Amino acid sequence: MVRALSLRLQLLLLQALIVCVVTLGAGLVAVWIQESAIRDSYRERMVGVALSIARLPVIVEAFDDPDPSAAIQPVAEVIREASSLTYVVVTDVDGIRFSHPHPDRIGESVSTDPSIPLSGQVWSGTETGTLGESYRVKVPVYADGDTGEDDAGAEIIGSVSVGVLESELAADLQSRLPGLLLAFGGAAVAGVFGAAWVAALIRRRIFGLEPDEIAEMVGERETMLHRLSEGVIRVDHRGIVTSANDAAERIIDRGALRGRRADETLDGPLLQVMEDGEPEGRLVLAGERPVIARSTGLRDDRGRLVGATLLLRDHSELHEALRQMDGQQSLTEGLRAQAHEFANSLHVVSGLLELGAYDDAREFIARVRPGGSLDLGPDAAGLGSELTALLSVKLARSRELDVALEIIADGTPPAEAVGDIVTVVGNLVDNALEACRPGDRLRVTVDATAPAVRIVVDDSGAGVPDSLHDRVFDEGISTKDARHRARGIGLALVRRVARRRGGEARVSRSPLGGARFEVVLPEPERVS
Repeated sequence: MVRALSLRLQLLLLQALIVCVVTLGAGLVAVWIQESAIRDSYRERMVGVALSIARLPVIVEAFDDPDPSAAIQPVAEVIREASSLTYVVVTDVDGIRFSHPHPDRIGESVSTDPSIPLSGQVWSGTETGTLGESYRVKVPVYADGDTGEDDAGAEIIGSVSVGVLESELAADLQSRLPGLLLAFGGAAVAGVFGAAWVAALIRRRIFGLEPDEIAEMVGERETMLHRLSEGVIRVDHRGIVTSANDAAERIIDRGALRGRRADETLDGPLLQVMEDGEPEGRLVLAGERPVIARSTGLRDDRGRLVGATLLLRDHSELHEALRQMDGQQSLTEGLRAQAHEFANSLHVVSGLLELGAYDDAREFIARVRPGGSLDLGPDAAGLGSELTALLSVKLARSRELDVALEIIADGTPPAEAVGDIVTVVGNLVDNALEACRPGDRLRVTVDATAPAVRIVVDDSGAGVPDSLHDRVFDEGISTKDARHRARGIGLALVRRVARRRGGEARVSRSPLGGARFEVVLPEPERVS
């Protein structure tokens, strides 16, 4: 039945119950406080009246008369009526009454214990006497009319008891209850209406959804968010990451992101995309991963900080596939050029044989370099198959661009570093080929004889301006067309690979006249 109730009704009933319980509790406490205040007020008044009577000379002197009640009864009745008390009873040390609201009770013993006032103490409390249950005060009467506070040895000759019926106290309290009930009833009604308003407000804030619908939506969101292959990072207006799915943490590769500051976990270009907003996407690096980053931006149209959502699509596989496709295309073009060159050579040999110039044919065959246009020379024999294949493709590409590519290799790179060496050489040679013009020279040096692999790429192109030497390895910095959004990625990746291995990447002026890029990659066991 509880599940069948709507959220709004559940909230209303729950808050109404809380309001009623709190109001009832507060009302009971208020009634108790009011009753205590009434009782304290009566006590103070009765103590004052009793002490006044006990000090009156006419009362004290009457104790020595043959008939004390003749003088005491009229005075006690006048004071009782003036004080709006139920009774004023004056007794001697034996408890014999000298005054009473009912004169026929005079001369009788009191029905309650008079020992406490006769011991010199002031007593107050509720007792049941001849007039019924009453709230009363009893004080001693001293022979000299004093209270006994300054003279402990003063003679006590009697007591004074004044009181008011408990029914009168209850009637006094009941006369004040309507105002209290009206106040607390109004508070309860206002609380219920307030609860209804709060329930409606909460309902609007959660778009009219029920708890089971909210739970289902949260479950679906978590499932969808964490199963996405695209990284999703949500940052609030303070720059704190409020949520990040598994793909985002895998791409960023800095552990759990939630609860951390965005400027401490995101690289500069990613942070810039997140802050500025990039609805169409921008190619940036997340560590060594090329990713397409899109963002809504931290500020709204009015410039207020509202938080941002950053979407990351990992392009590592696509980037590698495009590079392989580009390599295969270059290799195909190289093989086509090689086949064309072989066909031309065969035509020359065939023509010489037709002319009977057998010696010239033998000399021509001897002059043709073995291996064709994809031969890297004897220096590249120890580079390994992957690096050799890469350089073969680049060699074919350089011949198409009419760039003289020279390869110098020494030693055999460690197997653990081949992948990083291929990344570094591929990016550096691609950049150099783009910088060269037809007729330029390009030299690639791979020295794997030292504890660290040293890669140097020299070209005779335009070079890198001195003003960019300190920033050319920063992401987004390029000497090419700056409007191209994919520029400034390759060299940034080269430096990140080098730094991950404990090495460094540098740029300087090449002896060939262009730029020299030098990268040092320590062997894995040497990395500190």
